[in-house]
Amino acid sequence: MMIYLRLIWSYLKIGFFGFGGGYAMLALIENEIVTPGWITEKMFTDIVAISQMTPGPIGINSATYIGYVAPTHSDPALANPVWGILGSIICTLVVVLPSFLLVRYAGHYIMKHRDSVAVKGVFAGLRPVVVGLIASAALLLMNRENFGESGPDLAKSIAIATAALALNLFTKIHPIYIIIAAGFSGWLLF
Repeated sequence: MMIYLRLIWSYLKIGFFGFGGGYAMLALIENEIVTPGWITEKMFTDIVAISQMTPGPIGINSATYIGYVAPTHSDPALANPVWGILGSIICTLVVVLPSFLLVRYAGHYIMKHRDSVAVKGVFAGLRPVVVGLIASAALLLMNRENFGESGPDLAKSIAIATAALALNLFTKIHPIYIIIAAGFSGWLLF
C-alpha cells in the first residue's frame, strides 16, 4: 500500500515540474519511476510506445499505464487488477491536479499581467528549458530497448529510423502511413 503514497508524491512532482508537455515529462517520469525500480527500462520504453499510439496526451497516458503496472511490479501481493485500476486512477488524477490548479489560480493572474516584463521574462526563461527537456526525452529513448544491442539489429533499427525521418522531412506522405510502414518493416526485419 505504501507504493500508492510514493506514486502520489512522484506524480505530484512530475505534474508541478513537467513544463512543456508530455515529451518534456519523460525524463522526469523515467527518473521518478524507473530509477527506484518500480518498473524496468524495457517496460518504460513499451509504456512510451503505447502512450504515443493511444489517443490523448503522452504524460497522462503513461501515468495511467504506470499506475496500473507499478503496484503489481513492485509488490506481487497487489496482482489483483483492482489494485492496478486504483493505481491508474490515482496516477492519472494526481498528474493532472497541478496543471488544473495552476490554470485555475494562476491563469487569471497571467492573463491580467501578460504584458508585464516579469511574466514575459518567466516565459522566455521557460522556452529553453522546455527544448532541453524534449531533447532529453529524445536521448532517453535512444536506448538498446529501442535500437537493439549492436551489429545487425542496431543497423536495421537505424535504417528504419533514418528512412522514417527522411520520408517525413522530404515527402508529403502522411505520418500515420510512415508509422505503419516502419512498424511493418520492423515486423519483417526482426
